[in-house]
Amino acid sequence: MKYFLSGIITFLLFGFTSLVHADTKVYFSPNGGCQEAVIREISKAQKSIDIAMYSFTSREIVQELVKAKEKKVKIRIVLDKGQKTEEYSKSRYLISKGADVRFHLGTGLMHNKFALIDGRVVLTGSFNWTAAADQKNAENLLILTENGIAKKYVNQFERLWTESGNGELKDKK
Repeated sequence: MKYFLSGIITFLLFGFTSLVHADTKVYFSPNGGCQEAVIREISKAQKSIDIAMYSFTSREIVQELVKAKEKKVKIRIVLDKGQKTEEYSKSRYLISKGADVRFHLGTGLMHNKFALIDGRVVLTGSFNWTAAADQKNAENLLILTENGIAKKYVNQFERLWTESGNGELKDKK
């Protein structure tokens, strides 16, 4: 009986560990701190940043990514194929700075909006990384630190990465 109770107590203590360590932060735009939160999380990256983003035109966020790249953080980005030619897209700049950028080749839009910091912090929501999203649109951003959720986003990013083309700016004939 003693071992049985000890086993139950151990399960309860360690079985809920991920809930104890889970953290969620919520932001809304316009002007609700979404962009600042993204920049803050990028600045904390130690090893990797994986991004799946529909529209990416934010100068401030791209500058923080370049700082992370200079600190040897591995950066991989999957963008919607429309970002290849979008006038204000930061894709060309990121490629010139050595970030690994791919464009989604699947049918329809690659309408995801999420990032993974070091494979454990998830940034997600409707928030595109654009000035309009931060200053004009009604959008949201969630920052989640829960291993089970992070693993699902890691798997989704790897799938998107695998099915996307490289960052060449010219279409192959």
